[in-house]
Amino acid sequence: MIMKQVLIGIFLVSASWLSVANDEKFVIEDIQVNGLQRVALGAALTHVPFTVGDQISEFYVAQSIKRLYASGFFANIEAFRDGNKIIFKVTERPTISEIEFDGNSDIKDDQLQTSLNDSNIRVGESLDKTVLDTVESGLLDFYHSVGKYNAVIKATVTYLPRNRVKLKFDFDEGDAASIKQINIVGNEVFNDEELLAGIESKQNLSWWQFMDNDRYQKQALKGDMETIRDYYLDRGYLRYNLDSTQVSVAPDKESVYVTLNVSEGEPYTVTGFDFIGDLLGQEEFIRKIVPIRENERYNGALVTYTEEMITKYLGRFGYANAKVSTIPEANDETKEVKLTISVDPGKRVYVRRIKFVGNFSTSDEVLRREMRQFEGATLSNNLLEMSKTLLQRLRYIESVDFAIQELPGEDDQVDVVFRIKEQASGTFQAGISYGDYTGLAFNTSIQQENFLGTGNSVGIGLNTWKAQQTISLNYTDNYFTDDGVSLGGQIAYSSYDASKVNLVTYSRKTVSIGPTLSWPVMENNRISVGLAYKDIEISSLQPYDQIRRFAEAYIDPTDPDAKFDFESFEANIGWSRNTLNRGVFPSDGSSQYYGFKASVPGSDVEYFKFNFDSKFYFPLTDNHKWTLLARLEANYGNGYGDLNGNEQTLPFWENMQQRSNDLRGFESNTIGPKGIQRIPQTISGGPNTIGGVNSIIVGSENDAIQPTFRATGGNASVFGGIELITPTPFLSDDFANSVRTSVFIDAGNVWDTEFDISEYDNLAADQRAKIVDYSDAGRYRVSAGISLQWLSPMGPLVFTWSKPLKEYEEDEHEVFSFNIGTTF
Repeated sequence: MIMKQVLIGIFLVSASWLSVANDEKFVIEDIQVNGLQRVALGAALTHVPFTVGDQISEFYVAQSIKRLYASGFFANIEAFRDGNKIIFKVTERPTISEIEFDGNSDIKDDQLQTSLNDSNIRVGESLDKTVLDTVESGLLDFYHSVGKYNAVIKATVTYLPRNRVKLKFDFDEGDAASIKQINIVGNEVFNDEELLAGIESKQNLSWWQFMDNDRYQKQALKGDMETIRDYYLDRGYLRYNLDSTQVSVAPDKESVYVTLNVSEGEPYTVTGFDFIGDLLGQEEFIRKIVPIRENERYNGALVTYTEEMITKYLGRFGYANAKVSTIPEANDETKEVKLTISVDPGKRVYVRRIKFVGNFSTSDEVLRREMRQFEGATLSNNLLEMSKTLLQRLRYIESVDFAIQELPGEDDQVDVVFRIKEQASGTFQAGISYGDYTGLAFNTSIQQENFLGTGNSVGIGLNTWKAQQTISLNYTDNYFTDDGVSLGGQIAYSSYDASKVNLVTYSRKTVSIGPTLSWPVMENNRISVGLAYKDIEISSLQPYDQIRRFAEAYIDPTDPDAKFDFESFEANIGWSRNTLNRGVFPSDGSSQYYGFKASVPGSDVEYFKFNFDSKFYFPLTDNHKWTLLARLEANYGNGYGDLNGNEQTLPFWENMQQRSNDLRGFESNTIGPKGIQRIPQTISGGPNTIGGVNSIIVGSENDAIQPTFRATGGNASVFGGIELITPTPFLSDDFANSVRTSVFIDAGNVWDTEFDISEYDNLAADQRAKIVDYSDAGRYRVSAGISLQWLSPMGPLVFTWSKPLKEYEEDEHEVFSFNIGTTF
């Protein structure tokens, strides 16, 4: 039988060859192509397998028709022979002049066009109608993969003059099918609730679970299968297997039922581990840091962590392409497994060039000085990540990514490209807030953090709001020396009316000037020192007890209403530490600052102040979408020495105050010590020389106390809080670095350690009851609320809704506040 088939095949091939060989041949004198409109004659002839002067047969003419069809230019082709002349009559395929999409929302226009490009359907190309059915089918498959089984797609071809067509794709996407139920069959060790708790796909959600999503998506389900697999492997079930998956669509195509058939197996115990490959002489150290332990259950997550840890460790020595894999040798009878860790370090890799892309405003030099990975040095993933973090801490940089580019023909050299996304570094900021007492309040300020792209900070400050007007000039060269020493200075004038911000009445005019020097200590620490000269004029003092105690040492008996003028030199020193992952909207790391300043002995006022400020960010998820912020600020100050027998105290204008962002929900400067007015009681005496009646002051025990809402501040304060940073509802991940939502609890207090309530013990009981012990640090307040921050194109916007949880009678509320800024 086989021999017969072979003989028949030989006969057919021989007959075909003989027909070609015996076909009448002729020499081509001319080739014509009729019907061309858009296709050039030369382009058409390139697909004809012969030319004028060639000797061919009719067989080659038939072959040329196939070649012309294969070009994709023509919808119909006929060939004729007129003597020794070959004439092709063609009908060109129409050219696509326009492509329109209508009704699509799940797939964006650019995604659709990319898909069409793969099928060579684009404006300017010829239309092959046979491809449209394939395109429609592929798009339907995509919609089915995201759970839209009711989707309908129709491609319409509209013919236009000059052999052109318009393509229109109409989409009726329909509603996505929801997951009605997920069943797991074969699980005995872990129940369905445990296995389904950590997956992305949700089932049969109730109406109040609107923040979750039960939409069926094929890719999400694949990821969930891996999540369940990891759940078993992390608990030692090395032989776990997903046997099959069934997705059943309901007749109405609006819901699906998912069934997963699994085999759990039994847990395996690790008997030990060993290494193969080249560990670069570091085996002893690596063996010590490997977290895998004998006689413990196999843990897939621990194995993966070990591989990543070894890879990163070898990367520190320049072996950036190290490959680490774990080979399990399982004994199914004893349910034990021995692990063999294979290490291939590859070649040591060096960095040839470091490039920056996207820094339109900031010069390369400013970015390059933050690099810890250097050109010509071995490639280190740790140094690259550190360089990325340092760049992201710059307040004029929004985000940073880097890519390693391999060089053709070089297996030991790479280029590194940092992609920079800048954000506006100059701000003109305005604030609006509303409080119980102050009503609407406004403020403005201006600053440039990246002057001319140099990374230096320059401010020609104009800050004006209802209580203060300031004009200042400040400049900071962040790299005054190549090793990171910064030098800055400021000269400023301000006029301040304390009565307009809930403080006791006084006016202050200040002129100040002074330099600041700082330098790095190790990678994340800086020390700063500074000296400032201040000339301060105080006037319009009101007779509050706390102010009077300070002022008594300075009052001129011959002119008790004269203004106070103080000159002082202030020295300051500070230490800061910063491990935050970004300068704006950080989500990991911490920052701390310790500061001390004091007036130089011999100044008109002698005092000192301590300041501590700390923030910790704890990411709760790997993608940092959920982060916990804990913050604490503590301040203390006092006077030193004495003046004319009076012990120096902290000047009242240096008192600690409560700002609106310290304790949200309370108006600024409304918690803590309030001004106390003590009014002596008098009786009428004998006549005086001008015809009136003398007043005689009765003993101090008869003084009256006049309560006031105005704060004096105190020499000590503590503020803190816990803030849960959450994903912003209904907002895509594209805005994660520019919008932040958080739920917070704030707490804090301001008090005066020098306040002595016993001074009022001799008052009448009703008057004594009006006085609060302002030295009591335990009179703290608590508030809670929601904050929304947006780095909008017009500047930073901050919305805060808050409510006091623990308060006192004299406190004032600020339920809502709104701040807006404009960047340039």
